[in-house]
Amino acid sequence: MRVLLAQPRGFCAGVVRAIEIVERSLKRFGAPVYVRHEIVHNRHVVEKLERMGAVFVETLDEIPDGAMTIFSAHGVAQSIIDEAKARGLPVLDATCPLVSKVHLQGKRYVARGRALVLIGHAGHPEVEGTMGQVDAPVHLVSTIEDVTRLDLPDDSPVAYVTQTTLSVDDTRGVISALRARFSDLEGPDVADICYATQHRQSAVRELCELVDLLLVVGSRNSSNSNRLREIGVEKGLPSYLIADGSELDPAWLAGVKAVGLTAGASAPEELVLDVIEALRRHGDVAVEQMTGVQEDIEFRLPNELRATPSGGTTASSVA
Repeated sequence: MRVLLAQPRGFCAGVVRAIEIVERSLKRFGAPVYVRHEIVHNRHVVEKLERMGAVFVETLDEIPDGAMTIFSAHGVAQSIIDEAKARGLPVLDATCPLVSKVHLQGKRYVARGRALVLIGHAGHPEVEGTMGQVDAPVHLVSTIEDVTRLDLPDDSPVAYVTQTTLSVDDTRGVISALRARFSDLEGPDVADICYATQHRQSAVRELCELVDLLLVVGSRNSSNSNRLREIGVEKGLPSYLIADGSELDPAWLAGVKAVGLTAGASAPEELVLDVIEALRRHGDVAVEQMTGVQEDIEFRLPNELRATPSGGTTASSVA
């Protein structure tokens, strides 16, 4: 059986930065450090950091006074930032810089007098954070049908931003619906969907042309991982989202000659290798790496962490 590995796959620069912020904080300040929400949506990553001394909470009420506090990669509402300041909590912000960019864009549109539409999924922490960063009503839409139901005049000045982990194709459809309805519209096309999301979706589309089965390594609450699986479904392939090799169902492999394997942006490579080992328990496997985009983007760490406690080097570059 051939196993074709998508390229790129797995960790993106925002995830690498967020995890490194927690790890360096533990080394610099000692355990425990408190992280509001899962730092990224992957239980293996979270459990590893828990073993190192990180404590994950959903509200600031769970954090003791004076304890080092970290905001997750998904970003938080301004009210959370204000609450932390009021309590005097020392805070390190692990919000992905591309999510922070969306926050700034939304604020600029509102400052220019435009009604703001956010394309995203209700309840996702990134969406909640973005809506809570803008000091004005934010109209959330997920589908073309949602656009038709917006309670806004068709000639009103409107702008939109997007959640960074959406399906590129679905988002294009929603943007087209916004353009068709509103005569005075501003927005960034699909530019707010982060580079890593776009690269991984493009790689999976190519992969699906060559395989009989698609396996996506990632957590069920990972938006970008779910979007990768959906691409396989749209291509007519049996497609499954699995956390690791233990979730591989041998029945999926019946009659399969080529398996496509990728990983969401918050899934470590060790879990991809774990799935490959699980596949090997059911027969001979030949692993091939697809050609694709080589990502070399890095995001700067917070100044407080840019040198290790022993005086090591700082983060090497900024994107």
